[in-house]
Amino acid sequence: MSKVCDYYFAPHSPWSYLGHQRFIDIAAKHKVKIALKPCDLSRVFAASGGLPLAKRAPQRQAYRLLELQRWSDFLQVPMHVQPQFFPVTPDPAARLIIAAQIAHGNEVALALSTLIMRAMWAEQKNIADEATLIGLACDADLDGKQLVKSAETAAVQADYERNTNDAIAANVFGAPWYVYKGDGFWGQDRLDFLERAFAS
Repeated sequence: MSKVCDYYFAPHSPWSYLGHQRFIDIAAKHKVKIALKPCDLSRVFAASGGLPLAKRAPQRQAYRLLELQRWSDFLQVPMHVQPQFFPVTPDPAARLIIAAQIAHGNEVALALSTLIMRAMWAEQKNIADEATLIGLACDADLDGKQLVKSAETAAVQADYERNTNDAIAANVFGAPWYVYKGDGFWGQDRLDFLERAFAS
């Protein structure tokens, strides 16, 4: 595949969850390779002027919940808009995805990302919990204990930091964010525009 799309996301992002499988399907349809780049949204927000959810105005927080439910219903993607384990530290899950990517490639890492985001948003699981992550990796037919150990290595942390630096350099300010041929597309609600770009 000569066409490549950078995919910046965070495993605790509900919008990443809502768009994840649709993006994978669209990329496959148009033979576009996905460059998977889990990144640290807290650093992205700090660099771009964004606010973490807890610091946003009440009106914005309330409307976010309404929109999440609307999209969940519309897409028929199961979702708890206020899951039990949220907010949650996303770093262990993001590093696990990167470890899978290094050891097994993009396809396996994408599949693991699906399981992790579904676990959080549909199954009320704590994706910061080591035992939960081991179990999810095993569900993806991976050696969960070994992968969790690998996720703590300096190489994985360096990739995580590099992804985040790349996101900031690409003017990313939210997730999911797709970059195709130098153009950015923010949010799962921009996937129609991204698909048009793939097709052009």
